[in-house]
Amino acid sequence: MSIQEVSGEFAYIAENYKEIVNNVENAKAKYRSPEEKIQIMAVTKTVEPEKVNFAVSQGITLLGENRVQEYLSKKDSYSPEAQVHMIGHLQTNKVKYIINDVSMIQSVDSFKLATEINRLALKNNKTMDILVEVNVGSEDSKSGVPAAEALSLAEQISLLENVRIRGLMAIPPINCSEALFEKMQTLYEELSSKRLSGMSCDVLSMGMSGDYETAIKYGSNLIRIGTKLFGARKYLEV
Repeated sequence: MSIQEVSGEFAYIAENYKEIVNNVENAKAKYRSPEEKIQIMAVTKTVEPEKVNFAVSQGITLLGENRVQEYLSKKDSYSPEAQVHMIGHLQTNKVKYIINDVSMIQSVDSFKLATEINRLALKNNKTMDILVEVNVGSEDSKSGVPAAEALSLAEQISLLENVRIRGLMAIPPINCSEALFEKMQTLYEELSSKRLSGMSCDVLSMGMSGDYETAIKYGSNLIRIGTKLFGARKYLEV
C-alpha cells in the first residue's frame, strides 16, 4: 500500500488528532499557564501497528500499552520515533518482558511490584521511571493503591535505588464528580512537596477520551487517548 493510500485510509486519525490538539490548547488557555506542556498519549490497545505508526507520523510521540502479550506481538512493528509506556495492570512475572523496551511503567500499585521492577532494572543496569497508580474512585474493578495509601507507598518506593518516581496516574470513574480530579491534583501536589530521594515528580497522568479536558483543568500534564483518536475499540482476546 502506498503512502498516499495509507494517508487516505487513516485520514480520520489525522482529523481526530487535530481536534484533540485543539481541545487541549483551548483547555490549557482556559485553565493553565501558556508555558505548561501537556503530553498526548495514544492508547494502542487492540489498534493495528499501521494505525499507530500513522498517528506517530502526525505528531504523537508517546504510546500507552495495556497488555504485555499484545505489546510483545506488536513492538517490533512500531515506529522508533515514539516512546512506549506500560499503562495497564502489570503482574510481577511479566516485568522481565518489558524492562528494556518501555521508558516508563505508569501502573505501579504495590511495593512488591516496585521491588521486582527495581531488581530487574538493577540487573539490566538502568533506572526505570514509574508512576504510582491511584484508585481514586475506590472501584473494585480497577487496580491502583487507595488514595489514602498513595503517599506512604511512594515513600517506600523512593528507597529503591533503580526506580525513579515521576508522579501519579489515575483513572477516575466515568461521569464522576470533579471532586475526584481535584483530589488527585491535591495528592500530586502533596507528593511533589515531599521532595523524596530518587524522585522527580513532574507527571500527573490523568484524563482519557471522555474527560481529558476536565483532567487538564485539575493539573494533568499527560492525557491518555484511545477512542477519540482511533475510534471505537475492537475487543479482541489477546
